[in-house]
Amino acid sequence: MTWRKIWLLALAAAFFGCGGNGGGLDGTGTIEERDPARPAEAGKDGPGGEGAQEGAGKGKGEEAGKGRRREAPPAAKERVAERLQMVKTQIEFPLDGRTPVKSRPVLEAMRAVPRHVFIPEEERKPAYDDTPLPIGHGQTISQPYIVAWMTEALDLKPDSKVLEIGTGSGYQAAVLAHITPHVYTVEIVKALYESARKALEEQGYKEVECRLGDGHMGWPDKAPFDGIIVTCAPEQVPEPLWEQLKPGGRIVIPIGRADDIQSLVLVTKTPDGQRKTRTLSAVRFVPMTRGSDKEGK
Repeated sequence: MTWRKIWLLALAAAFFGCGGNGGGLDGTGTIEERDPARPAEAGKDGPGGEGAQEGAGKGKGEEAGKGRRREAPPAAKERVAERLQMVKTQIEFPLDGRTPVKSRPVLEAMRAVPRHVFIPEEERKPAYDDTPLPIGHGQTISQPYIVAWMTEALDLKPDSKVLEIGTGSGYQAAVLAHITPHVYTVEIVKALYESARKALEEQGYKEVECRLGDGHMGWPDKAPFDGIIVTCAPEQVPEPLWEQLKPGGRIVIPIGRADDIQSLVLVTKTPDGQRKTRTLSAVRFVPMTRGSDKEGK
């Protein structure tokens, strides 16, 4: 496939975005404004890490990055070969120049979660393709690589508490649940909230707590969080999310206008409460939706 075709495909597909989750790389399919190209180690040299080392040597994350052990979901036995191929060729060893994901817990989670069950039946055939897919209500399930890459950037530990803004299909929340049991997710579109909650429950993700409400406000009753992942684009980091982040915590969020390419940024709160921001990539997500804050539980 030519780069022009990749550009057109990615730009069109990624725009469906998020009242739930949905997004992709910018139209080139490559990473912009990132650290020098290198294999990324979870907790050290990944998109969330501070260090930048060339080569594929073992990092702290490879030694310490053991994911949470949890039971496989019922549908994990379905379409196994496709899912393993997805992880190998799109995420762990991508062939198009994008930064490889090397976090062992993230790769194990991506191999375990059956993406197809989080997609409407009529859209399931290409479930393991390298693209976002529609889930209804003008929203998409994110490109698998984006899910993995944003998750790696959070640098979660098995005891981390994480908040997702934009539940969408529920797929991202399921991936997070393979790393930590402390997963909280907020969705503003009622139909998506209901379908995602149903899919998560059917696949045994009872540890994921879902809420219907305005993601801009976060989830104050469950704060503070070690990590916050946002799957829709505000023009700046919402102040309530910053306030609900622990010192030392991270927010991974697309920032920018709806009519333009946005920047995926990593925002870290230092131990003394200062803000450090680093651009990870150019991406395209739909804008963050505002609305009344309603309890869905």
